[in-house]
Amino acid sequence: MSLRDRLIARIAKGGPIGVADFMNACLHDPEGGYYATRPALGEAGDFITAPHVSQMFGELIGLWAAEVWERLGRPARARLVELGPGDGTMMGDMLRAARAAPGFLDACEVVFIETSAPLKGRQEEVFGDRARWLGSLGEVPWDAPVILVANEFLDCLPIRQAVRDGEAWRERLVGVDGRGKLAFEIAQSIYFPPHPPHEGEGEEGGDVFEWSEALIEFGGLVGELIARASGAGLVIDYGRDASGLGDTLQALRGHARDGALETPGLADLTAHVDFPAFLAAARAAGAETGPIRSQRAFLRDLGIEQRAATLAHARPDEACKIARQLNRLIAPDQMGALFKAACVYSPWLAAPGFEAE
Repeated sequence: MSLRDRLIARIAKGGPIGVADFMNACLHDPEGGYYATRPALGEAGDFITAPHVSQMFGELIGLWAAEVWERLGRPARARLVELGPGDGTMMGDMLRAARAAPGFLDACEVVFIETSAPLKGRQEEVFGDRARWLGSLGEVPWDAPVILVANEFLDCLPIRQAVRDGEAWRERLVGVDGRGKLAFEIAQSIYFPPHPPHEGEGEEGGDVFEWSEALIEFGGLVGELIARASGAGLVIDYGRDASGLGDTLQALRGHARDGALETPGLADLTAHVDFPAFLAAARAAGAETGPIRSQRAFLRDLGIEQRAATLAHARPDEACKIARQLNRLIAPDQMGALFKAACVYSPWLAAPGFEAE
């Protein structure tokens, strides 16, 4: 029985389910979930992330990590932790670039947080005994400083949605329509979001408000880890630099948008990240956070344009390709504006690229 059929049967028996429950099933069902049977990444997959656009992205993140290590006082032991490492492309680029920092690679234990068995298998083929695998962030020990990176990880955390109906909010649910197909519907009972919109927002009928309990919980875990172990955590994703309204749930399949309910388990389901909520949770756990920056501003500060010029000079036959890659990463109408960078760090640490403005 397909995941779609099992979801329909579940709803027919127990009633409509929340959007978060639907996302969890589509992404993590052990038999039919997207990450249990995930297809190839990059051009051959359903979407392309920044590390697959250009080696420059991972190289600069690697140099950022090495600079954090320097500012931590060059500790003899540290952990370089990546959340959702995919096929390991970013970490490979990071480690290659970080060789420029004497002592950094010798000091760092590479740790991958991965729950997908197929992806873990690919990572093991590439990194072998050079890395350690854990199933959750909570398993990372606090006995050494942590340098954490996560690219396009938070957008997969499940969200809940509420729809404005007259004077009240009602939760959006996934049910089954008269044709036996999955369909959105609105709960009959009034719902009170735990983190409601600001006053004056969400007064129009049909407005959608999103929040993610999983995101807030995860922000607390990151904040606690950084506060207890010391270090810094860098997250890059597409999302909002201010909480707001809007339906951002989307399904990606074959590099194109698909209907969110059309192909359960066969498409990647994501939503825009509420960066303010994530950072507030990290601060509540004892860490400090910096300003939310556009990917464009962050990568430019790290020197991506200079790196592109160096690569183009070394590979003149690829100069046009490198220019296109640079444009994809930092142009405002490409990934430069929609994607944001945020940092969680020890209160005493000046995190590179996130010093107080």
